[in-house]
Amino acid sequence: MFAVYAAEPKPDDPLAALVVGERPEPSAPEGWVPVRVRAASLNMHDLWTLRGVGIKPERFPMTLGCDGAGTLPDGTEVVIHSVVGDPDWTGEETLDPKRTLLTELHQGTFADVVVVPRRNALPKPASLSFAEAACTGTAWLTAYRMLFVNSGLRPGQTMLVQGASGGVATALVQLGRSAGFRVWATGRSEAKRALAEELGAHRTFEPGARLPERVDAVFETVGRATWSHSVKCLRPGGTIVVSGATTGDATAAELQRVFFLQLRVVGSTMGTRQELADLLSFLDLTGLRPRIGSELPMERAAEGVRAMLDGETAGKIVFTRD
Repeated sequence: MFAVYAAEPKPDDPLAALVVGERPEPSAPEGWVPVRVRAASLNMHDLWTLRGVGIKPERFPMTLGCDGAGTLPDGTEVVIHSVVGDPDWTGEETLDPKRTLLTELHQGTFADVVVVPRRNALPKPASLSFAEAACTGTAWLTAYRMLFVNSGLRPGQTMLVQGASGGVATALVQLGRSAGFRVWATGRSEAKRALAEELGAHRTFEPGARLPERVDAVFETVGRATWSHSVKCLRPGGTIVVSGATTGDATAAELQRVFFLQLRVVGSTMGTRQELADLLSFLDLTGLRPRIGSELPMERAAEGVRAMLDGETAGKIVFTRD
């Protein structure tokens, strides 16, 4: 079958690991289902896979793609939940120590067919296109959990999104505006700030800029480049929700400010199956739709990966299959 995969880890040149070609079609073990992929979206996680981060060398070649939407053999339209957990785990899904994402242990969605546990194939709302639905399983689910589960914000309060041009950040802007928060965002360029405003940000700022007032919560996916600014922007008792660090770990934790102002730092990772179901329902009810920055045939996956490597994103990058 057709697939886009990482042939081997290439830490310094991830594009050199990318292959657009053929892979064996997978068989579905008991309790799993095959999904014929109609659309799949690109995530930073795919770049890490190409670099060999979070995946053992013996797992290569590995088909890329955490997110996707498609059809079951009976024609049912589904959205894929990419977190594969231990079937014996009974606690909160995101705390399962044996959980994995697609592309870490199991082959991913950049292919004609992907197999997933039956519970990981959720009904797709008819109102969402396959491309829109394919954006929800990682970036939008991460943003949904950050905002509605872990931030403690109430509608009417002020949130700051750092680096608002990538998938998680643009989702936070859209979700925040739709849910009644005052949304501020930072962006490295005038174009990125204009995008954030187009998506619903009430105000935008250059990175590190002094804000008109302190905010109730900051949403961090950037890390080292923005951490100090995030801490200084918070009101006493405010919250930073962290789901990533694309520029690396912070060089200083700013602990004096954290304890003196009683700030909360909350880690947030992906989301549960039920949270994805709630997100899909939220999009269906509100008419809100993920911002797709570019939509390409899966055969042109290298173009999308290059754009993400270069930081030239304006929403989600989606690959489609007929």
